[in-house]
Amino acid sequence: MSLKEQLKSDIKDAMRAKEVVKRDTLRNIQAAIKQIEVDERRDVSDADVEAIMMKYLKQREDAKTQFADAGRDDLVEKENAEIAIVKAYLPEPMDDTELENILKEVIASVGAESMKDMGKVMGAAKKEIGSRADGGRINVMVKKLLS
Repeated sequence: MSLKEQLKSDIKDAMRAKEVVKRDTLRNIQAAIKQIEVDERRDVSDADVEAIMMKYLKQREDAKTQFADAGRDDLVEKENAEIAIVKAYLPEPMDDTELENILKEVIASVGAESMKDMGKVMGAAKKEIGSRADGGRINVMVKKLLS
């Protein structure tokens, strides 16, 4: 079963179980998927769905930070619930050692020697790592390895 089909099935299950937060979170993700399908006139792959979920997760984390700064604990809890739901669908994130090893291989394969080659490394690393690490974490590790 593809990730997209899994989402549809889980939305139905959440509706039956009256899990409002899960239902609404999955519907938001499904709407983002549908938006891409309509705009680009193509079916999305599991990798595309994971990328959409990573973007949604980042948005939720940013919103959580803003709500925490404003002292809105009720909204922070809501964002935490949505973050937990989205993380359940994403692959297990890489630990720092595994990420560093993969990035060393990518740096060697593209022949990067300095910070000038950062763009090449980041592009290849994103393809290699996918949604197992976010771009910010990859960026920090690449800078450390290239300097």
